[in-house]
Amino acid sequence: MENKYMNIPKEKFSFVQRGDKMHDEKFKTKSRGYFADAFLRFKKNKSSVVAACIIGFLVLFSIVSPIISPYTIKDKDKMYVNYAPYTEGFSDLGIGILDGGVIYQSYSENQLKYLEGIAQETGRDPLIKILDTFEEQEMKRGQIVTKTYHKIRVNKYFEKGIMYMVFSEAEYDDIIRFEQETGIRVIYPYVAPENLAADNLSKDKKDTLTRFYKDNLNPNLWYKVTDDKGTPALDADGNFIHAYHLNPKSTTIPGKEYTGIRVEGDDGTFIYSAQKGSALQCRIDYYSYYQYKNGHAPQYIFGTNNMGQDIFCAIGIGARFSLIFAICVSAINLTIGAIYGAIQGFYGGYVDLTMDRISDILSGVPSMITVSLFQLHLAQKVGVIPSFLFAFVLTGWIGMAALTRKQFYRFKSQEYIMAAKTLGASDWRLMFKHIFPNSLGTIVTSCVLVIPGVISSETTLTYLGIVNLQSFAGTSIGVLMSQGQTSMTTSPHAMFFPAMFVSLLLISFNLFGNGLRDAFNPSTRGVDD
Repeated sequence: MENKYMNIPKEKFSFVQRGDKMHDEKFKTKSRGYFADAFLRFKKNKSSVVAACIIGFLVLFSIVSPIISPYTIKDKDKMYVNYAPYTEGFSDLGIGILDGGVIYQSYSENQLKYLEGIAQETGRDPLIKILDTFEEQEMKRGQIVTKTYHKIRVNKYFEKGIMYMVFSEAEYDDIIRFEQETGIRVIYPYVAPENLAADNLSKDKKDTLTRFYKDNLNPNLWYKVTDDKGTPALDADGNFIHAYHLNPKSTTIPGKEYTGIRVEGDDGTFIYSAQKGSALQCRIDYYSYYQYKNGHAPQYIFGTNNMGQDIFCAIGIGARFSLIFAICVSAINLTIGAIYGAIQGFYGGYVDLTMDRISDILSGVPSMITVSLFQLHLAQKVGVIPSFLFAFVLTGWIGMAALTRKQFYRFKSQEYIMAAKTLGASDWRLMFKHIFPNSLGTIVTSCVLVIPGVISSETTLTYLGIVNLQSFAGTSIGVLMSQGQTSMTTSPHAMFFPAMFVSLLLISFNLFGNGLRDAFNPSTRGVDD
């Protein structure tokens, strides 16, 4: 059979290159380094990139939140304990966030009147919304009585309302100056127990109520009542009847002259303070008093914990410590483990066998017992933090040493190592100039994965109360979770925000570490998806 390619006309042929010198052409693309190649692979892992962004945000939050918060970790308000997130102005928007709201399942009509009384006197209505209304039947004196109840949402900060406080005359005068300068009323007219009983009650009933309210005086009762449940006595128009003390010259309740902002209807006869020894007792609106003491209204974005601390600031303070502590532990473990593992892997033989047995013995020591013993004994001599750090470092480097040893066994027989040894390179130079840099990617990845483990362990130990870091760091995430756990049913936010922060941090670090592990995997270098 004739081959059709044997008879090709010569005019079909042409010279590719005439008269030019043949040479290799320079690559037009730039060379890609090891870390640049790893970074390109890392960017293709979307979950790791998102995790890196979340870690960056959480780190930025831990730096910024204590700075922008109007509070410090030492600021503790004993009145606003376990209060929901609140920022001034959000309560009126009705969007259900940052309004200091809590839900009461069963509120009677009388209790609603109590909230109305607070709103009328202070000008701030605690009732945010009535969520539901229902009726219940009760047996009373042999008869079935139908009562109406409400499921409501209430602003706890406004519900605090009025309270009694005792001031020195100097502070009393200072509050008066604050009222005159700002127009914010802090001190309200004084109410004595004998003023509360309604005028139409019998003398015996009045005496009984007076005795009751002397022992159970509610500062928010500024109006006449008909019984010991605070049921208001209303006038013909259905309005409250005030029970303010009217005689400034009374010998039973002497007080100091009041020159501040008077309530509506005061003709100059209302008394605003009662002498208590050398001090003065007053009825004050705590919300306004808070503004007087702090220069601003309550601003708790994440609410408060059971110590009255701002959780927004406290999480930042606790996260700073957790992150710095975890990075320090990781760096120390990397240094010790790298040196220890390098010696094991490079020399091998009896050196490796002996050092491996030492690490085996140390790895058998329970970490929980180590931390507990160090906190009981060593912490008294060197302090809580050095003792805590030493407990983590005591066995924490073993995993890093094993990883480094494995990498050294992998690379020490390579040709370039033999060449460097032939040229007279020292053992130290061979280990840390030629072998260790080639293992760095895997080691650094493992070092990053140590960080969430340290944070998790530190959080667990402080949550359980085995380690107390409050005297040094002010607080920690574990301490905040422990404090929130005691009030989860009534104030879930105190547990939710610290738990959410540490959960995001741990998940993100693990995803980030997995991405680094894949990016630094030498088997995938130069591979394009």
